[in-house]
Amino acid sequence: MTRNNRRRTTVDHDLTATTFALPDPSADGGGVGAYLLHRVKPHVPPWLTWGATGLAGAVGHWRWGDSAPAGVGLTLASVALTGATWMMGKSTSHQRRLHSAVTVAAGSAWVTAACLAGATAGPVDDLFLMGGPVIALSWNVRMVLRHNPEAPGGSTDGGLLEKVGLARALIGASKVEPNRVTAPVALDPGEQTNDDVTKALARIASALDLPTSAIRYHADPASARRGDLVIVPDDMLATVMDWEGPSNLGGSIADPLLIGRYDDGAPLVLWLPGDPEIGRNSTHVLIAGGTGSGKGDAALNLLSEILSRRDVIVWFSDPKAFQDFAPLRPGLDWAVEGGTGTEIMVEAVKAAIPARTRWLGAHGYRQWVPEAAQQQNDPAHSCRSDGRACGCEGMPFLLSWFEEAANTLRDLGDDAFTGMSQEARSAGISVIVSLQRPSYDQMSTSTRASLPSVIALGCDPRDEGFSLPETVIDAGAHPGAWGNRRPGYCYVVSPGIPEDRYPAPGRTLAFPTRTVKTMERLAAWAQANGAHADPITSGAASGVAGRAYTGRPTTDDPQQPAALRSVDEEEGDTVSGGLLVDPEDTDIDPENDLPGTEEGDDAPIFGQGTGRKPSPEEARRLFASALAEFETAGQMIIGPKDFMDWCDRHRLSRPWVSERLKEAARDGRLEATNTTGRWRIVPALTAA
Repeated sequence: MTRNNRRRTTVDHDLTATTFALPDPSADGGGVGAYLLHRVKPHVPPWLTWGATGLAGAVGHWRWGDSAPAGVGLTLASVALTGATWMMGKSTSHQRRLHSAVTVAAGSAWVTAACLAGATAGPVDDLFLMGGPVIALSWNVRMVLRHNPEAPGGSTDGGLLEKVGLARALIGASKVEPNRVTAPVALDPGEQTNDDVTKALARIASALDLPTSAIRYHADPASARRGDLVIVPDDMLATVMDWEGPSNLGGSIADPLLIGRYDDGAPLVLWLPGDPEIGRNSTHVLIAGGTGSGKGDAALNLLSEILSRRDVIVWFSDPKAFQDFAPLRPGLDWAVEGGTGTEIMVEAVKAAIPARTRWLGAHGYRQWVPEAAQQQNDPAHSCRSDGRACGCEGMPFLLSWFEEAANTLRDLGDDAFTGMSQEARSAGISVIVSLQRPSYDQMSTSTRASLPSVIALGCDPRDEGFSLPETVIDAGAHPGAWGNRRPGYCYVVSPGIPEDRYPAPGRTLAFPTRTVKTMERLAAWAQANGAHADPITSGAASGVAGRAYTGRPTTDDPQQPAALRSVDEEEGDTVSGGLLVDPEDTDIDPENDLPGTEEGDDAPIFGQGTGRKPSPEEARRLFASALAEFETAGQMIIGPKDFMDWCDRHRLSRPWVSERLKEAARDGRLEATNTTGRWRIVPALTAA
């Protein structure tokens, strides 16, 4: 028998063995007599002990009646036996320990007296005839009271709870599923609480010879002393499962997203949009895990599921230059590599929130639902005042993903995502933040509170509280026990998932090298069949980002990702165009001689002034030209440091640039961002 089978047998025995059962009347041959005999059998031992005690007293008096040393020995033996009984009863309940010690003390004292004085002398015989039956009956009564018919199913723990310090707690009828046992627990009223069970989970795991992660306790929110003890004997996550492709290609983003499986084999899923019919809220997601915990594969699971849906667009920021996500990049609606591009994306999301909520409200949607992504041909969702269908283009769900967000938080501040995470859900926007350590010195408490869903992978034990709610940790979830030793192991807390699943470990699917081709085909499918940004969302993004936002690239060949095709095209241009030459040097004839010296060539380079002071008219013209250059290049977030080369080129000072920035902000050409000293360019066509 394998170790796993032995474990399962032990668990099944501990949780199903009853302490009392009604016998079959025909067990001993049938008839009323047999039944009565069977019922009397458990109560006979105390009476046999009483008779044996009397016999021992009579024999002892015959042997040692006149021996003084025997009296001393019998007295010492009586004390020793009583003390031993008290010590051996340490592992039992206090009541049983005391009852046993009193019984042994009374019996041994009577035997000593009977041996010395005689079993029929003085009050010795009276004590035997009166005290003996009382003690025997007390044990009969105790045996009867051990069976409590009012308890729901009786205690079926086989002494398990008593071993772990939860004596007098009761386990009801267990629900046995494949690789999962759920047992209701009722604690002793007034003596025990659900907190006592959570503190005993490690001892329960030890008693059952299982890992700590295999035991969790789901407290009943309506009771302080009731809950469900969940035991998963076999770790089905030990076998790595590879990603084979999306689970629901062409489905809606409102359908569940499959990212792995639980330890009992159930699918590990989560939802992003809300569902007003069942009361599920839309959510944002935090992906947290230390180095080597499998955070990259977890992100690939989630992103590949998202890109396989027909009614969602993705804005993605990755300061690591899409090291893990390059095969999926062509399927993204907007991709930036950190820095200024991420600043622009954050501002674009903020601008899209009021625009999208205004559109949803005008069309009668209190929150985003899949119908909002379709053309609005239903009069019930029309923005026209005459009650007729408006025919407006639909609005797909928007996912804004910030990978390696610690870099962004360092650049933009720990509350960079606070505003949009608090307001985005009502606009049909989900924000996903991925970082290794979501501690409060990196992310503000307001932002952390606005990310209700979390995929918590292995981490340092000291960081568990940053990833998971305290109640989930108390119920048995401990990602710190994995560290980086079990890549992909995770806990998922999110709306729509039953709460008793929160402390259940799962494992995401693995992405080996062979899955790259499948991801490329998925990105190509998203290019050809996925949603494109609606006019409201793209207009809001363009109004902030200008030319930096172009939308998802298109392709004439859906089978070849645009990223790969663009590389081929660039290589073709390089071959046909000859040597690589800077555009400003294209008119230079390499055969001509260098020009001769001109006036000013010998002017000193160093020791010059910090700049010149142009006239007001020239200053406005120069600065307007600079803003136009940045806007044309798609750099919509600027600050004094971005003008260093420009100042050198025009011989202007840094303080002069700072003053012009403030003037442009007053004129409405710039808007302040959350970061001190950084400004957002307002596109010229929409400037105030």
